[in-house]
Amino acid sequence: MASTYTPLGVELMATGENAGTWGTKTNSNLSLFEQLTGGFSTVSIAGGAQTTALTVVDGSTTGTAQYRMIEFTGTITGNQIVTIPLDVETFYFLRNSTSGAFTVQFKYVSGSGTTATFASTDKGDKLLFAAANDATNPDIKEISLASPPGGSDTQIQFNSGGTSFGGSANLTWDGSNVQIGSQGDLRLADADSSNYIAIQSPTTVASNVTLTLPDTAGSADQALTTNGSGVLSWSTISGGAAWQTVKTTGFTAVAGEGYFCNTTSAAFTATLPASASIGDFISFIDYAGTFDTNNLTIGRNGHNIQGTAADLIVATERAGFTLVYVDSTQGWLLQNN
Repeated sequence: MASTYTPLGVELMATGENAGTWGTKTNSNLSLFEQLTGGFSTVSIAGGAQTTALTVVDGSTTGTAQYRMIEFTGTITGNQIVTIPLDVETFYFLRNSTSGAFTVQFKYVSGSGTTATFASTDKGDKLLFAAANDATNPDIKEISLASPPGGSDTQIQFNSGGTSFGGSANLTWDGSNVQIGSQGDLRLADADSSNYIAIQSPTTVASNVTLTLPDTAGSADQALTTNGSGVLSWSTISGGAAWQTVKTTGFTAVAGEGYFCNTTSAAFTATLPASASIGDFISFIDYAGTFDTNNLTIGRNGHNIQGTAADLIVATERAGFTLVYVDSTQGWLLQNN
């Protein structure tokens, strides 16, 4: 009776066979075992769109599918397919080291079973199980490394005080939020980890508080302020307005600035900013005492002024006033007259 072979090429010798060569064949099998369990090989798949068949050579270590770790190399100019024989049952560590923005698909040589594909920009690693779970349509199953150790699919726990995970863990993930328990703090280390900046809650919190950060970096010298409900925004905090040179014609005002307005020659309009945040302020002064004859118009630019959707006409001689923005309902309010 002749030898038979496993799907990965290991020789199974019949009773009484190979009396003079049994040792050599056994050594070959042992070498193949070593390669199957820990062997590494590179396979070039360079070229245009094509299929590269990985092979199994019975009783030999020369088959390209008979390695645990396989690295794909070469410059590819089209989408690639790499196949293995239908009866192979094992797992592979695959690395895509090709150059070229094309996909690399790993599959059985035929059938409609599931496959695994490196995306065109994925030059990384995959852990795959060749299931051999069907004679004609076996599946390639990608093994996810995302499931957290010591927890469930919806909870990660880390306990720095011991080697096991459990109820005393001080870092938990509930599927939506990360929580640091027991008044622990979040520490952001410096470049060499010698010092850190920490964020910590108070000893006692009366009710849950969520602070929502703004979606911009803000401007120089601005500070974070809250709307009273935990929504933070950037506001200009200063001892007073940054006064500008005298204005004699229409202009668009900037929050935090002050303007001497000279309407001696003609009336003109000072237009408010298109966007505003709570606490923004702008100051105006009648430079030459001529607002009563040549009015200054404050253009609302889409905002309410004093709760009204209308421009503000200033006709008072020597008027000096400041507008402060509060919200979309009241808009800009007069701080003083």
